Amino acid sequence: MTRRTTGWNRRDILKGMSLVGAGLATGMLGRLRGPAHAQPRPAETGADKRFLIVLCASGGASIIDSVLAIRASESASAPTINCFPDSLVQSIDGSPFRAVDLESQSLASINMPFSANQSSFVRKHHQDMMAATWTRTSVNHQVGQRRAVTGNEAWSGRTLQEATALAYGGDCLVPNAHLITGSGYTERGGDDSLPGSCYGEAIPDPALWPLALHGMQGTRYPVDPALLARARKLRDQSLDPGSRFTQAFGQSPALAHWKELRGARQAAVEDAELIRKLMIYTDEELPLSAHGLAPSPDAALVRERFPNFASDPLDAQAALAFLLIKHGVSVSVTLGPGFDAVIDEDVDLSGGLPPGAVKNPPIAFDFSHQGHRTTQAFMWDRLFKVADGLIDLLKGQEYASGESLWDRTLLYIASDFGRSKGRPANAEDFGSAHDLNNGVLMISPLVRGNTVLGGVDPDTAMTYGFDPRTGAPTPGRNMSEAEIYAGMVQALGIDTAGSGLPDMPAMRRA
Repeated sequence: MTRRTTGWNRRDILKGMSLVGAGLATGMLGRLRGPAHAQPRPAETGADKRFLIVLCASGGASIIDSVLAIRASESASAPTINCFPDSLVQSIDGSPFRAVDLESQSLASINMPFSANQSSFVRKHHQDMMAATWTRTSVNHQVGQRRAVTGNEAWSGRTLQEATALAYGGDCLVPNAHLITGSGYTERGGDDSLPGSCYGEAIPDPALWPLALHGMQGTRYPVDPALLARARKLRDQSLDPGSRFTQAFGQSPALAHWKELRGARQAAVEDAELIRKLMIYTDEELPLSAHGLAPSPDAALVRERFPNFASDPLDAQAALAFLLIKHGVSVSVTLGPGFDAVIDEDVDLSGGLPPGAVKNPPIAFDFSHQGHRTTQAFMWDRLFKVADGLIDLLKGQEYASGESLWDRTLLYIASDFGRSKGRPANAEDFGSAHDLNNGVLMISPLVRGNTVLGGVDPDTAMTYGFDPRTGAPTPGRNMSEAEIYAGMVQALGIDTAGSGLPDMPAMRRA
C-alpha cells in the first residue's frame, strides 16, 4: 500500500540528488539484452514517425462496464447478468458507444463515496475511438498482460512497443519507455533479432528520473567537464581494457552494448539536457536552483493536466510520458495503475474516507473480486482522465505540416483479460472472476473512429467478432489476439511484410 501526498521528503530528495554525479541511473542503462550486431536496424529520422501509448488496465477491465454496456431493458436475462439500470447507461449522440456514469457511497469494500463519469470523455473523443471485441487465451494476470502486447507471440514474440521502436525510434534516446514496471505488459518480447535499443527501458520513478540523466549537473559541487572527460577517457582506454573482467568477458555482446550505452548514449543524453527538459518539480518542492537546476519550460502545462503527479504514480507516469514524446525521446510509452493501493497521507483508515482519499484501490481493476461494478466504474474513470490529459496535451503540440503529435499517436487501453458475466439476482454490486471474453479500446486518429467492431449478445453479455475486411459484425466468430495485435500494428503504419500476420483493414482508418 502506498500512502503519500508528496511521495518524497526533503531528506530523500537531497540524498537522491547527491547521487546524480555518479552518472546515469541503471534504470536507463540496465537493459543489456540483445546482440550488439542485431538486425534489422531501427528506422532513422523521418517525417512519417508515429507514436504508441499503452495505457495498462491492470487487473482486468471489462468492456461491458464501459463503452459496450448493456441496458437492463435490452436483456432477457437482466436479473442475473452484468447489465445496468437504463438510467446509468448514457447514449452518445451520433455514436455507437455508450458510457456508464455512476455514483456510490463505497468503492467495493472501501467506505468512501465517489462519482465516476465516462460520458464526458466519450462525447469528447468518440470520433477517434474504436472498440474491437476479442477472446483471450489466458486468465493469468502475467500471461494475459504479455499476450495483450504480443498477440500471443504473433510476430515472433515482438511486442507492440518493440515493433514501434524498431519502425520509428532510430533517432530516439529511449525509443521504448516503460513507466510502469514489473508487469507482463513490460516484459521483454521473444524476438531476439531486434537491436537492444528496441527493448524497453524501465523507469521505476518517473517523477525523479530526470535527476539521473546527467553526470555533472544537479550537484552542489559541479565537476569540471574537461576533468570528467579525462577520467572517462582514462577508464575507457586504460583501466577497463587491462582489467581481468575485460580479459574474461571482453568479447561479450552484452558488454559491448554496455560500453555503447555509457559512451555514445550517455553523451547524447547529457547533450540533450533532459535533466532540464523533463523536470516537473519546482523550487518550492525541490532545491533545484541550489543545485544549478530549474523546472522544465513545460512544467506548468503538465502540472495543470496532472496535478497529483507528486502523490499519484499514474499522474507522474502520464506527465513524463507526454514529455518523452514531445521532446523526441521516445516513440512508445507504457504506463498504468499498479497493484499497490494509493491513499492520501494523514487519512484515518479506521473510519469512513472522504471522497478522493483513495487514488488507486488495492490490485487495481482486480479489486472487482470484492466489488465488480464500483471498481470497474472507478478505474475506467481513472484511465479516462489520464487519457484525456494526454490527448489534449498532444493535440496542443505541432508535429509537422500542420499536424499535431496526437494526429500521429495510437493510445491503446490494454487489459489482462475480461471479467465474468453473471451476478446474483438483481445485485447492485457483486464480485467477479476472470474471463476470456472481452473487448479492447483504442483511441487514435489512425484507427477507424467512432466504430464498434463486433458486438455484445445482450442476453449472455458475451462479445462476438467481426469480418476482418469489412468490419461487419459476425455472431459466432471469435477474434483472436493475433488479429487484434495485427490490426494495431498495421494502424501504426508498420511494415509487416514477411511477418505472417493477418491483414486487418477493418481496423485502419480509410
